[in-house]
Amino acid sequence: MNEIAANIAKNLLEIKAIKLSPQNPFTWASGMLSPIYCDNRITLSYPEVRKSIVEGMVVRSKDFEDFDMVAGVATAGIPHGALLAHALGKPFCYVRSKPKAHGRQNLIEGLIKGGEKILVVEDLISTGGSSVQAVDALRAEGCQVQGVLAIFTYGFDKATSTFEAAKCPFKTLTDYDTLLTEAINSNYIKAQELNLLKEWRQHPQEWVPIQST
Repeated sequence: MNEIAANIAKNLLEIKAIKLSPQNPFTWASGMLSPIYCDNRITLSYPEVRKSIVEGMVVRSKDFEDFDMVAGVATAGIPHGALLAHALGKPFCYVRSKPKAHGRQNLIEGLIKGGEKILVVEDLISTGGSSVQAVDALRAEGCQVQGVLAIFTYGFDKATSTFEAAKCPFKTLTDYDTLLTEAINSNYIKAQELNLLKEWRQHPQEWVPIQST
């Protein structure tokens, strides 16, 4: 898994699915300043990267207890979840963030009868809130969620506590620490920028960048 994590982290940087900018940070929708921006939907436009992610998910999925269905979390988890389900020959469904406003007003799209053992797929784990919301929705329909599998995690303590409270295991293909290692190895960032990136992960809400002069 170390080799898979390193290769995927490298790919995410190369195709700019993940961007690092410690000197000139991004502003997230929450208003929080961040030296990293992640959009794993970009991987879908790169067949080789997409293939490596699916292959990694097939391997990583074996770390969970047996499951008979895959569920994607809307919206970014849908394509990767569907690709994994196809690779494994298993049924697929996806969970909306809120019920559909018209028609049958579904929260879960796809055929579920209750009692299914499900692996949930996300593209990114930050605080874990959206993932656990999907887990709760599936459990409410009588499904047994075996865990959550995602491409990348920032490694926030908040995510760990969120999943622990939900009694739901989670795993990812790669993570923030692996990403920083690959960023240094590829000269994407400088050694002094590494400290800024580590400080942000420790205290993301209070983090203030050191502006370049």
